[in-house]
Amino acid sequence: MFASPAWLLVVVIGGAAADSAWGQSADDSARWTPLCKSIRDFGVLPSNDPIANRDQLQEAIDWAAPRGAALFVPPDSEPYPVAGGLILRRNVSIVGVHGPVGRGTRHPDKPQPVGSVFAIQDEGHPFITVEGATQLSGLQFWYPRQTLADPEKVIEYPPTIRVSDTSPAHGVTLSRLTFFGEFTAMDFRATRRMSCEQILIEHCYGYPLSGQFIAIDYCYDIPRILHCHINPANRRFIDGGYSRPVIDSVVARKTFAYWIDHTDNAQVIDAFTFGTYGGIRLGAASYGQMTNFNFDCVTVGIHKLGDSTFNRNWQIAQGSIIANTGERIEDIHPIIIEGRGHTSLANVEAFSGPNGALTTLNQSQDFLLVGGDEKLTVSMFGCRMRNYRADIPITIQNAAAIVQAVGCIDKEENPFQHP
Repeated sequence: MFASPAWLLVVVIGGAAADSAWGQSADDSARWTPLCKSIRDFGVLPSNDPIANRDQLQEAIDWAAPRGAALFVPPDSEPYPVAGGLILRRNVSIVGVHGPVGRGTRHPDKPQPVGSVFAIQDEGHPFITVEGATQLSGLQFWYPRQTLADPEKVIEYPPTIRVSDTSPAHGVTLSRLTFFGEFTAMDFRATRRMSCEQILIEHCYGYPLSGQFIAIDYCYDIPRILHCHINPANRRFIDGGYSRPVIDSVVARKTFAYWIDHTDNAQVIDAFTFGTYGGIRLGAASYGQMTNFNFDCVTVGIHKLGDSTFNRNWQIAQGSIIANTGERIEDIHPIIIEGRGHTSLANVEAFSGPNGALTTLNQSQDFLLVGGDEKLTVSMFGCRMRNYRADIPITIQNAAAIVQAVGCIDKEENPFQHP
C-alpha cells in the first residue's frame, strides 16, 4: 500500500498531510509523511531550469537515502525540466501517479505530456544512475528536443536509466514507466566486478531510437522483464508519433530491443516490440525462460547463442514473430540459433506481410536458421511457420546440430517434421 501512487497522492502533495478519500484523518496520514516527501519540498519545480532541478532533486535523494524514504513527483500540467547526471542512492524510491501511459498523456493546448513528467535536457549524461534497493515507478520521461521526422537529426542521448558501476545494484524495481524520445531506455550492462542482481522491470513502454530498450549483463540472480511494450505509436496522442524514415533508421541500426547476457535463469514474460531490427538477443552466457511474446516488424525475432553444453538452455513458448523488414530477404530470420546448449520452442508462430509504418519486404527467408559448427540441440513442438521463401522452414548450416520438430505446420499448411 505504501508504494501506491493513489495513496501517496493523499499524503504528500505540498509536503503536508490531507484528508483522504479512504477515510484517513489528517493526523493518521501525517505520521507517514517523514517517509515520503514531495520533490517540491526541495525546490524541484516545473518553472526551474534543468540544472537547478537536477541539483535540488539530488539533494532530495541524498536526504532520502539514509531514511529509506520515497520521493513523490506531484503531477503538473508542465513537466519538470531536469538535466542528467542524477544518482539514485541506495534505499531511495521516486514515484509518480501513472501506470504506463500507452499512446501518451497530453496537454489540452500543446503537444506535450502532463502528470509526473521529467523533461530531460542533457545530451552528455545518463539521466539517472541507480544503486541497489531502489525504485522508479509511475513516471514519464520525455525528451522534448528529440526529432520525430528526420533520421539525420536523431539525438543519441545517453541511457535514461543506467546501472551503477561503482555501487552494487542488487534489488532495483522499475515499474510503470513510459519513455518518449529516448535513445536507449534502460542500460543494465554491468561488469563482472560490479554485477547487478534481482533487477525487476515491469510495465514499461517506449520506443528507443537506438533500437535498444532493455539491456542486461552480468545479472546473476534472476533478472525479470515483464509486460513491456515497445512501439513508435506510444506517443500518438502527444504529437502523432515517429515518421516512417525514422522507424526505418531504427531497424537499420541492427540492434535488439531486449538484450540479455551473463545471467542466471532470466525470466521474460509478455515482451512486445515493433519496428526494431531484433526482438531479443539471448547471449552466450545466459539461460532462462521466455513466454507470451510478440516481436512485430523485425528482421530477426530471437537470436540465441550459447557458450557451454551445461546451463545454456532457453525454454521459449507461446509467442509470435512477424519478421518482414531489413535490407534483404536473405537477412530476415524469425529465429537464429548458434553456439552450444539447448533451445526448446513450443507453440511459436512466425509469419510475414506488409505494414505501412515502415519499409517491409513482406517475407522471411525461413523460420529457423541454425548456424555455427559446435554441437547444439533444438526441439520444436506445435510451431506454425509461413510466408518464408525457402523450400523448407528450417535452414541448417551446422552439421553438428541436432534438430527435432514434431507437430509443426509449414507454409503450405502441411505437417512438418524434422528429421
